[in-house]
Amino acid sequence: MTTAQSVQSLIDRLEAQAQMDRPAAETPDIGIIMGSDSDLDVMAGSETGRQGAYDVLTEQLGFEEQTDYEAPPESQFTFETFVVSAHRTPELMYTYAETAEDRGLDVIIAGAGGKSADLPNMTASIAYPLPVIGVPVQEKSVDSVIGMPQGAPLVAVDAGKSFNAALSAVQLLARKHPELRERLLAYHDGLQQAVGEVSRDLHERGTTAFRDQ
Repeated sequence: MTTAQSVQSLIDRLEAQAQMDRPAAETPDIGIIMGSDSDLDVMAGSETGRQGAYDVLTEQLGFEEQTDYEAPPESQFTFETFVVSAHRTPELMYTYAETAEDRGLDVIIAGAGGKSADLPNMTASIAYPLPVIGVPVQEKSVDSVIGMPQGAPLVAVDAGKSFNAALSAVQLLARKHPELRERLLAYHDGLQQAVGEVSRDLHERGTTAFRDQ
């Protein structure tokens, strides 16, 4: 299969899925897209670096990744992941954004790097009114991602923080899913507990012993 054929096959698949009448419980809730697979360490999370969207969704909030649209995982809440380049595969980007709502998505997280990080912006314009959360993969991508004109909304997080983008996406979903609200509260309680334990340990051990442990 040639490169052009592989892209067209994805376009055809997305368009076919948009025509299916599938229950909401069987379709992905969140779509994660990125401009290149080189963005994966930021968007998913790195084993040696900062955690990403994949990490918080799967490890903290009980989501599963859906890799087959017609055979969803058992989890009630799922997400999907694609590479979609605004510049190299504009037709795929357009189709993904245009079909997202019909395919059952409730929110999209879009990450892109470089100075021309147009994927989040263009996706938000095409998928409107579906909410899109932009992730500048690099510091130099921030201005490009957040530079939307009035009337063309895009929510965005700081450079590299796809973890926060995923939390924000789940906050949106939690407005209609009380179970997700409880998971978010449990996650936040865990953060508070961890800070409290560190603070107590630092105080009781003293700075030198705490550093050496």
